[in-house]
Amino acid sequence: MRSVVFDIGETLTSDTRYWADWARWLGVPAHTMSALVGGVLAQGRDNADAIRIIRPGVDVAAEWRARQAAGQGDQLDESDLYPDVRPALSRLREAVWVGIAGNQNAAVSGLLRDLALPADAIATSAEWGIAKPSPEFFAKVIAWAPGAPHEILYVGDHPANDIAPARAAGLRAAHLRRGPIGLTTAAPDADWTVNSLTELADLLTGQ
Repeated sequence: MRSVVFDIGETLTSDTRYWADWARWLGVPAHTMSALVGGVLAQGRDNADAIRIIRPGVDVAAEWRARQAAGQGDQLDESDLYPDVRPALSRLREAVWVGIAGNQNAAVSGLLRDLALPADAIATSAEWGIAKPSPEFFAKVIAWAPGAPHEILYVGDHPANDIAPARAAGLRAAHLRRGPIGLTTAAPDADWTVNSLTELADLLTGQ
């Protein structure tokens, strides 16, 4: 393995604050918001459908712009990282090239870089102009990360968005059982399934 590339949401960062902020904006309890997000994800629907259930007919993009105008846009800091992220990425970076690439908007790109994570490069779908699970996203990963496709490992929580398209592109793939999708949806085509990034680092470094 020459490169390991990580998804972002529910792989490196928790979505807890993201949905709690939406709950406050929409005027519902955080538990209600979380339950609705889990429900729509379990049905294979877009997670933004949770917002549409609370406010039928809403233009989610327009609502997001209203939040930004009110100073309630994207937030990301150390508290949003899962505890195993820095130690695992640091260990892996001693052995392989480490990249971070996922579906995020342009604002999150800057916030991620501000965290100074132990990674060689960071990219987002907004910067590349293409999002997962599109094959073009994984073609970008192959062009970006060192190594042939079979020497690049993509790590993510979402079987449909991360694991299946990565494998279809010829990459290796590790399914992280984290977050509502990662914990409830199997990824039988993954090369490895792990319960934490610590476990992944142990596996790849032979420790």
